[in-house]
Amino acid sequence: MSDDEEYTSSEEEEVVEETREETKPPQTPAEGEGDPEFIKRQDQKRSDLDDQLKEYITEWRKQRSKEEDELKKLKEKQAKRKVTRAEEEQKMAQRKKEEEERRVREAEEKKQREIEEKRMRLEEAEKKRQAMLQAMKDKDKKGPNFTIAKKDAGVLGLSSAAMERNKTKEQLEEEKKISLSFRIKPLAIEGFGEAKLREKAQELWELIVKLETEKYDLEERQKRQDYDLKELKERQKQQLRHKALKKGLDPEALTGKYPPKIQVASKYERRVDTRSYDDKKKLFEGGYNTVYAETLEKTWQERQERFTQRTKSKLPKWFGERPGKKAGEPETPEGEEDAKADEDIVEDDEEVEEEVVEEEDEEAEEDEEEEEEEEEEVEEEEEEEEEEEEEEEEEEE
Repeated sequence: MSDDEEYTSSEEEEVVEETREETKPPQTPAEGEGDPEFIKRQDQKRSDLDDQLKEYITEWRKQRSKEEDELKKLKEKQAKRKVTRAEEEQKMAQRKKEEEERRVREAEEKKQREIEEKRMRLEEAEKKRQAMLQAMKDKDKKGPNFTIAKKDAGVLGLSSAAMERNKTKEQLEEEKKISLSFRIKPLAIEGFGEAKLREKAQELWELIVKLETEKYDLEERQKRQDYDLKELKERQKQQLRHKALKKGLDPEALTGKYPPKIQVASKYERRVDTRSYDDKKKLFEGGYNTVYAETLEKTWQERQERFTQRTKSKLPKWFGERPGKKAGEPETPEGEEDAKADEDIVEDDEEVEEEVVEEEDEEAEEDEEEEEEEEEEVEEEEEEEEEEEEEEEEEEE
């Protein structure tokens, strides 16, 4: 008997016992004793319950067998899936390995091709150099020993010299090794005797002498080229000086590192502005205080015009002594007007009284001027108070 069968049988027994205990009706000790019909009914109930439990158990066993079959199928499917996944992973690893090997092989081939191309280029350059040296030796003529060659635009619009400057140390070392590999030829001296070794040493000595003479010739040629370049630069400076003088500029204006300063011309006068940079700079330095004073003066003039053009209203009557009142004068301006009228009537009779009236008129005009000044002061104070109140309101906001 397997573990599953033991487990199912023990479960069945437990289920049967629990159902029997639950369905067992409570019996009183006095009820059912000695009653055959009651005992028969109880036995019938137990048998019905046993049949029902058997049906439940058979149904449960069928359901359990189905679940076990499905579980077995799922396990088999899982095992198959594991096998297929392992095979797929193995194939994927193999494919990745092959791809990596192919990539490494392509990189190596590309590197070898680049090395071969560099070698070919350097060999061609060496051949050209040797041919140039041979041509220099053959010609041996006087005159300028330089030629102006066209710029060779390489990759990305860079010249060969610019590309040479942009190379890294590793690239330069690699090119050096390649160039030395075919410049320095290996010595094949295996199996040589004494006489052959002497001949080889003599040959190497002659090669050293030849290379030293070429080196000396190249150094002298470089010195000559440096002198020629210096002379050409001096001629160029002279031409630029003449050009600057023709244009009315300073002689050294075009010979410097930077171009000459742009001369500012007036838009309307068609006249060249010959001021220096410092003079032009001073035009934009400071001046804020002057502008501020001008704005203040302008606002003051505008406010003064508004004040003078205002509608004048009569002041209320004074209760008490009138400001600016002198001794012997009436209490109100109306009294002054009555006094003026009386003095005009008396004017025809006495000339002395006319002079008195004129003096009183002058005094009245002075009083009126004083009153106007006082009115202006009062209005100015009121305006200042209003401005202060507006500023306080703005600050509170």
